[in-house]
Amino acid sequence: MNFQILFVLLALTGMVAALIWDRMRPGMILLTVVVLFLCAGILSPAEMLEGFSNKGMITVGLLFLVSEGVRQSGALGQVIKKLLPQKETTIFKAQARMLPSIAFISAFLNNTPVVVIFAPIIKRWAESVKLPATKFLIPLSYVTILGGMCTLIGTSTNLVVHGMMQEAGLAGFPMFELGKVGIFIALAGIIYIFIFSKKLLPDSRHESFEEESDEEHPSNLHVVEAVLGSRFPGINKTLKEFDFVRHYGAMVKEIRSVGKRYTKELDQVVLHEGDTLVLWADDTFIPTWGESSVFIMLANGREPEIPVSTTKKWFALGLLVFMVGGATLGELPQIRKVLDIQLDMFFFVCITTIIMAWTKMFPPKKYTKYISWDILITIACAFAISKAMENSGFADMTAAYIIRISDSLGPYGLLAILFIITNLFTELITNNAAAALSFPIALAIANQWGMSPMPFLVVVCIAASCSFSSPIGYQTNLIVQGIGGYKFTDFVKVGLPLNLIALIICVTLVPMIWSFTN
Repeated sequence: MNFQILFVLLALTGMVAALIWDRMRPGMILLTVVVLFLCAGILSPAEMLEGFSNKGMITVGLLFLVSEGVRQSGALGQVIKKLLPQKETTIFKAQARMLPSIAFISAFLNNTPVVVIFAPIIKRWAESVKLPATKFLIPLSYVTILGGMCTLIGTSTNLVVHGMMQEAGLAGFPMFELGKVGIFIALAGIIYIFIFSKKLLPDSRHESFEEESDEEHPSNLHVVEAVLGSRFPGINKTLKEFDFVRHYGAMVKEIRSVGKRYTKELDQVVLHEGDTLVLWADDTFIPTWGESSVFIMLANGREPEIPVSTTKKWFALGLLVFMVGGATLGELPQIRKVLDIQLDMFFFVCITTIIMAWTKMFPPKKYTKYISWDILITIACAFAISKAMENSGFADMTAAYIIRISDSLGPYGLLAILFIITNLFTELITNNAAAALSFPIALAIANQWGMSPMPFLVVVCIAASCSFSSPIGYQTNLIVQGIGGYKFTDFVKVGLPLNLIALIICVTLVPMIWSFTN
């Protein structure tokens, strides 16, 4: 083991530890590692910066704006209200009506705004029909993940691997390529949720704050649930260190963090991204902070007061169809022969974003606030880390080791091991970082065995998205954990069998669809 391999090993170990420790944003942690590689001579400045100009990374950034345009059109809120039964119903019937449709929607939109819009509506609806909201919120997060793995744009992970493939001289994924296996996993996952979620998920958690006497607070204040975003200035601080009342004019009465509920000694609780604060706030709080990236979600149990025109809703959906349909048709060989322009997803998402900006589907003067810059920096740095793993020989060494220990298992065993490794990374850190670590290893395994890399890279995409056993790896899980009052063990109990289902289907079907031979 030479110096560069040892340096990369130590740096990646430190990166994983830092991501689990969660004292700094993932983008800054990955950027620190990239700078270390630059200082050690493992990366050149050009290689360090390549990810910041990658089409996949920029596509992810523009899709944030497209998702925001659709969100502000009000179309998604109308869809979920039509899906929810308005009369007495059962958990199974309600899930059967909503979950397949939500999975379909999430195949074409960023998962986070889908969950942000749907979660408070579903919780409010569940209370109105006397059903426990806990039977619907984890399934909501899971089906957005399942739907997202079916298309190129369904999750940023797919676009990250797609961009890395293009950097490596491969063709990348067409729009619905991953759906060849993703749709089977999604169908199996939804059926599993239908059958087992009622038994495995808890009944409604004890809402201690909501049951307090109305006389304990002034009549002009009401309950607001606020999920903390990455830009909340009090992250990793206690309420004693960060004066919430002074900053936002609302009183914190309860904190839900990592499955725990705090109602006493709140000044000593350290705040983290994804925590849910139960507040006493007046009527100005949500209008003031509703569009702020400080909070991922704000809900006060009321319907939105600002009506949106039907024309805007249909226009937003029309633009979404234009973007997806255009990118799909642009991949056809007949179209490529006629036109010199590359009519891919990047091309159409650029056009759609500009149209939305000029038609004010989202406020064009505030467009930067709707982009998750930390995710983009994480993705850009992921490209550099992947390159460092290749340059140092670390990827080849790891691939050789995996091949050696799985020699008797054959290609199917290699796929299973690669899935498990990637999935462990995504449960412990983040999906994009998991894809960055696994991509060069998958490519090295294929090269050393003289096989086509496609089966291995598809497995990386699927495994990096399957964050079901932990609320840590996926932001949608963090959101529903707080609003539903779930414990960490709830995700393990329901999610671990779903991880195993995805593993079995993926390892079985991928070699049937994408051959190992070049």
